[in-house]
Amino acid sequence: MPRAITFDIESISDSVVRGHVDVNEQELIVVGIHDSLTDEYTSFSREELPQLWPIIEHADFLIGFNSDSFDIPLLNRYYPGELSHVPSLDLLVEVQKVLGRRIRLQSLAEATLGRGKSGDGLKAGQWWREGQKDLVRQYCIEDVRITRELYDYAIEHGKLKYKDLREKRDIKLDTTDWGTRFAETPSLTHALQL
Repeated sequence: MPRAITFDIESISDSVVRGHVDVNEQELIVVGIHDSLTDEYTSFSREELPQLWPIIEHADFLIGFNSDSFDIPLLNRYYPGELSHVPSLDLLVEVQKVLGRRIRLQSLAEATLGRGKSGDGLKAGQWWREGQKDLVRQYCIEDVRITRELYDYAIEHGKLKYKDLREKRDIKLDTTDWGTRFAETPSLTHALQL
């Protein structure tokens, strides 16, 4: 089985323009992960990132939500190499391919899993500034848990669900190769050795 790292990042910034978040203006505060090899959830502060790099370097692929346009570019600013070489699956991109528009993680979680997120990124930034760092870590890990459960649900059922006004709708996804498409792709460590 390929080793998948499901991840999410919490960040803070002093500038948010009309709800748009510029990844270049963000400061990473916590990375939460699920490692399919150990089936454990862990979090890393910015100071602990050197402990995260070997895990990512030995991953076959990354799983995230809005990770292609936010999490990976932000994390790459702290990584001493180039994370774009690690194969990744962005659930938001997969949903957008089918629907032609973006859907919030909250909507997917409520409709598919029957529960929503425990907060939002702005609240996490406030908690961090107030010194409630454990609360931010828990929130980040909960987002990772939701992302991982959505991935597993999609693999099992070939779809996710979302709320459209008051009605739940299916998003049919072709997941036939999600678990295997990266099996033949070398991990970053292997690719660096070539």
